[in-house]
Amino acid sequence: MAFREVHVHEIREVLRVWLRGESLRSVERLAALDRKTVRRYVAAAEEAGLDRSGGESQLTDELIARVCESVRPHRGDGHGSAWALVVAHHDEVKGLVEDSLTVRKIHELLARRGIVVPERTLHRYVLQVLGHGRSARMTTVRVADGEPGAECQVDFGKMGLLFDPETDRRRVVQALIFTACYSRHCFVFLSFTQTTEAVIAGFEAAWAFFGGVFKVVIPDNMATIIDKANPTDPRFNQAFIEYAQSRGFLVDAARVRRPQDKPRVERTVPFVRGSFFAGEHFVDLADAQRRAETWCTTRAGLRIHGTTQCRPAELFALEEAPRLLEAPVFPYDLPHYASPKVHRDHHIEVQKALYSVPGHLIGHRVEVRSDQKLVRVFFRGELVKVHPRSSPGGRVTDPADLPAEKTTYAMRDLEHLKHLASSAGPAVGAYAAALLEHPLPWTKMRQVYALLGLVKKWGATRVEQACARALEAEAVSVGLITRMLERGAEADQPVAPPLPFSAASGRFARDAQHFRTTQRQHEDASDANGGVA
Repeated sequence: MAFREVHVHEIREVLRVWLRGESLRSVERLAALDRKTVRRYVAAAEEAGLDRSGGESQLTDELIARVCESVRPHRGDGHGSAWALVVAHHDEVKGLVEDSLTVRKIHELLARRGIVVPERTLHRYVLQVLGHGRSARMTTVRVADGEPGAECQVDFGKMGLLFDPETDRRRVVQALIFTACYSRHCFVFLSFTQTTEAVIAGFEAAWAFFGGVFKVVIPDNMATIIDKANPTDPRFNQAFIEYAQSRGFLVDAARVRRPQDKPRVERTVPFVRGSFFAGEHFVDLADAQRRAETWCTTRAGLRIHGTTQCRPAELFALEEAPRLLEAPVFPYDLPHYASPKVHRDHHIEVQKALYSVPGHLIGHRVEVRSDQKLVRVFFRGELVKVHPRSSPGGRVTDPADLPAEKTTYAMRDLEHLKHLASSAGPAVGAYAAALLEHPLPWTKMRQVYALLGLVKKWGATRVEQACARALEAEAVSVGLITRMLERGAEADQPVAPPLPFSAASGRFARDAQHFRTTQRQHEDASDANGGVA
């Protein structure tokens, strides 16, 4: 016959019927218990002082407790003889567990040695005493929900395949799920990727859906938020922590492989997968997102939650929505971060555009934060440069970042180059201006630099005289100035202008007068033709 535990109310009923004068046979029939069981409890009650003539007022909780203890003695450690047998062989069982043997195998090995204990007892011992098994690792406690509007748990969940028109193939779609800890109201954001851009876009959509921002966000330990995991002090991603600062919420990331840190959203993930996504057909991601928001407000939001026994959407609107932080008004300008190296040309490359930095940073790596308007350059935490944002292929150069002797050439500053030449003398300045009179003047800058080099070599006075004489002859050639200075002819003789171009005379070439036509020749030809020219 199978064992059946007799409950306290059944013991009370046995004694109550017995006090009314019924026989043990009648008590057996009325209480639906075995007569031997009835006899044991009645005997124990009489030993505890129960008098059949004293009435039902004697059936106090203390008396019932003494009866139970007498019939079913309490185990001091809460375990029976099988447990004590396992305790006696603790070291042996521990060694087998450390050898990575399963509980079933350990049970078989102990039985071969005559140590026969129930497998369930052995399993409980390994779990509770030796701390081995998944159930031991998953032991947790129920955490209070906190104040309304205070916490929101976030997690990614894999939904399934969805057609992507951009790639013309089916791709795995991920759901970024937000669950309010107090009301259990949830929001689902679908994405093909788990990048920082996708995560922040999901947060922006969630704040618009909820109509405000929660004070604390408890996300999964995802790489787009956490750069380096740590149980107590994780290192957050710079892009996401700046986003959290701009929206005013705090981040309390869950530990790695610790789902009990965010149980509210963990329970929501399979619900979203089974209730919303499974068995449905979506046109594309946009269609799925629209239907997801409808599902959140109707099916998920208006159901009776098993724990709160309230409709999540109604509880959220009543108690949480008024306590949220203000919802964002303007879209978030997601910055781009980079660590480029400063090249020898005093520039760094950020998103396929060039930006100048001070020359003393050449060869070092700098930290760059760029948004839609500005590019900020940091070195060892110090802001060293700020540039306006340029499109890919563009270039932004501050002349102050370049060496003074190379700034003019690098920036193609023609006016400054003319000023340098004029400082050597008016004729040198005029000669430089004449050199730069060209449809592509920056192609003549090297000639002006060569002229300034002659000033350093021969002195400003001699170059001034040579340029003055060359200007008189309208001879604009740096090579001519060089030869004059080398021969010392800048003050001896006038400079002959360059000869005009003339082609060599051919063997049968005619004189130019042969082709000359005058008015007299026209009149003679008219008379010879009878007045008709």
